[in-house]
Amino acid sequence: MVKTRKLFGTDGIRGTANRFPMTVEVAQKLGQAAGLRFIQGTHRHSVLLGKDTRLSGYMIECALVSGFLSAGMDVTLVGPMPTPAIAMLTRSLRADLGVMISASHNPYGDNGIKLFGPDGFKLSDETEAGIEAAMNSDLTHMLAAPDQIGRASRLNDAAGRYVENAKSSFPRGLRLDGLRIVIDCANGAAYRVAPTALWELGAEVVRIGCDPDGININEGCGSTRPEALCAAVLRHRADIGIALDGDADRVLISDEKGRLIDGDQILALISKSWARQGRLSSRYIVATVMSNMGLERYLETQGLELVRTAVGDRYVVEKMRELGANIGGEQSGHMVLSDFATTGDGLIAALQVLAEVVESGRPASAVCRMFKPYPQLLQNVRFAGKSPLQDPQVQEARKAAEKRLGERGRLLLRESGTEPLVRVMAEAEDEVLVKEVVEDMCDAINAIQMAG
Repeated sequence: MVKTRKLFGTDGIRGTANRFPMTVEVAQKLGQAAGLRFIQGTHRHSVLLGKDTRLSGYMIECALVSGFLSAGMDVTLVGPMPTPAIAMLTRSLRADLGVMISASHNPYGDNGIKLFGPDGFKLSDETEAGIEAAMNSDLTHMLAAPDQIGRASRLNDAAGRYVENAKSSFPRGLRLDGLRIVIDCANGAAYRVAPTALWELGAEVVRIGCDPDGININEGCGSTRPEALCAAVLRHRADIGIALDGDADRVLISDEKGRLIDGDQILALISKSWARQGRLSSRYIVATVMSNMGLERYLETQGLELVRTAVGDRYVVEKMRELGANIGGEQSGHMVLSDFATTGDGLIAALQVLAEVVESGRPASAVCRMFKPYPQLLQNVRFAGKSPLQDPQVQEARKAAEKRLGERGRLLLRESGTEPLVRVMAEAEDEVLVKEVVEDMCDAINAIQMAG
């Protein structure tokens, strides 16, 4: 049975910087507990430590380093690097543990800590629960003797190693010569490596969101605010645009007309491409409950089956490993291509899209729009106290809504993992019906709140 986790969520520990749980004290204790957990054997143990560009990253980094060193682990610092780079380098350097300090697409005031095992995969719920249990105990007697305290060093060529790894995913013999590409790095972790990789492959690179100052990460830019990318593509008359998020594990695309291409379309494009090349390891493509039904129907026409998971790239990866699939992703832009990476990698996914554009010789607008999405609407309803989802009246409203949608539609009700919100999403071929169903469900939930 997995022990209860309170600090760890679906993607490590996350919160407001300098407020519990993202405090110096918690970070130091985490370094000690995780370090002790992964010290197995008599060799010198090491942890690879990276971060994004948030101001609070310095504070969290120092506290983690202190904790790991006191546990007897050597620490290798790589500075601002994408989350997938930390996963890749952890395996490449044969480190015992990898750590990324980032709150991904959240605003700069938040921060987080993600842990990777020596295989480059995020830790299991059970391992995280064990680390959390150790954090709640007195570890003083287990810490390293004075002559066994760890050492800290910096890996100066980490960026170059990741760039070469990303470029190796691009087909040999292809180049990006003649393409003008806008790259928006969200003033985040990929602000150096992503433009470098594209330039080295021959592209004319237009950079936006590549000037981090510690507090502008994800601010009006990146994959969470793709309007900036679409406008820049039109302004610079670019062939295509690429938007990453703060830690570069997500990607969205803009075609040359400034129209956004979401994760579902990217998933469809890469799936079709890899199927044509005989590169798919199974007929299964993994996505989450948020992916559009249009994607599901499109994959069926290609002889492929969409398998859905709960929201979160870790659940996508778990299902991919279970099914032996090598393509998975989320509508939000997480793309997991396990031939090249153990976690979502925005740059590598973008390179697969660019390869299709180059090979086809057609514009991005003709290459990247794979299917017509079903009308889909998502609304959030805030609640206080216990979740209203189990209320009998809400359940009755849900049954009525699902009956109206029938087999050609879909209703999803789920609680947010980070806020007291119920997310209400519906999709169907009839846009008017979708709107009515969502409004009725939100009204039913709000009525419970009013009555309470």
